[in-house]
Amino acid sequence: MRTSFDPLALGSGFYSVLTAVVVPRPIAWVSTRSVDGVDNLAPHSFFTVACVRPAVVQFTSVGRKDSLRNVEATGQFVVNLAPEPLFEAVNATGADFPPEVSELDAVGLTRRSSEKVQPPGVAESPVSIECELHSTICLGDSTIVLGRVVWVSVDDEALVGGHPDIGRLRPLSRLGRDEWGTAGQVRSIPRISYADWQQRCAEQ
Repeated sequence: MRTSFDPLALGSGFYSVLTAVVVPRPIAWVSTRSVDGVDNLAPHSFFTVACVRPAVVQFTSVGRKDSLRNVEATGQFVVNLAPEPLFEAVNATGADFPPEVSELDAVGLTRRSSEKVQPPGVAESPVSIECELHSTICLGDSTIVLGRVVWVSVDDEALVGGHPDIGRLRPLSRLGRDEWGTAGQVRSIPRISYADWQQRCAEQ
């Protein structure tokens, strides 16, 4: 038996179903700066890599929020990694603060000067991905923001052998309802080629 969910029949209620099954979702903790100089910080859980060459990341703004308005106005933003120790701060920056209030100040976070863009990063976050706006795509009630990556900085404490380590990054993810996830158990397996797969099957 299965229960079916019809997006058209559920309307806006389908959001809770979709976000409960598309899991886990990495969090883009996006910092922007308004034209008036106010630094905004907000989590966006529709986030991924869009392209490697050129390096482009994307996040989706559901509705027109401060992050989107600031990016459209200035063409710049920073994606900060949302780490497990800052769970409550990440959640708090998702509140509906008015545009003239900086979430960094309200939550008590520290600004970190960026190398290539004007918006600051979050000093307490182990990773900052600095981006220049590539383009936006409007889809219904949402806007996909594509950012060309111009700089990445990673805290030395989060590196092992010069490479970012998942156990030290400790990224948060969003699940369904009010649920959040952590990296938990991490398994490693090398990718297999088709030729190797055929050989393995022949040996069985």
